Amino acid sequence: MPKKTSKETTPESVAEELDILKSQLTEAQAKTQEYLDALLRERADFTNFRRRIEAEKSQMWAQASSDTIKKLLPVLDDLERATANRPAGNSWADGVEMIYRKFQSMLEKEGITRIEAEGQPFDPNMHEAIMQEESSEYESGTVIAVLQQGYMYREQVLRPAMVKVAA
Repeated sequence: MPKKTSKETTPESVAEELDILKSQLTEAQAKTQEYLDALLRERADFTNFRRRIEAEKSQMWAQASSDTIKKLLPVLDDLERATANRPAGNSWADGVEMIYRKFQSMLEKEGITRIEAEGQPFDPNMHEAIMQEESSEYESGTVIAVLQQGYMYREQVLRPAMVKVAA
């Protein structure tokens, strides 16, 4: 004779157990969706964090490079003045000019460019006017002489050009 279990399976008990399992499944699915949403938010936050850190690192590197190059510009100015007034046929002066060209070439490779000012309209973002002079040759507001060369680092003005402007 078969053994009887303490609980008999009835259609009502099966339906009740099925309802309990369905509610547990619904709760588990809701919890799974909640965890998935949290994971996706954290992943997006981390991606944004990584991008922000990379941008800040790049900006800090550019600023450090810019600061270092600003400190070197007076040396470039001195070399430029030395080569502009050098005696002809002097091998020492030829060496200074060679150093100047190498230095200028190195800065150009790093993204440093001269601000072309002479003959250009005065731009307060790129030029610093320290003199004004009447001129029949140039129209008013035009740069007629560069007194100190200005430089750009990529798209940023490192040092504006000191200029004389036609009045």
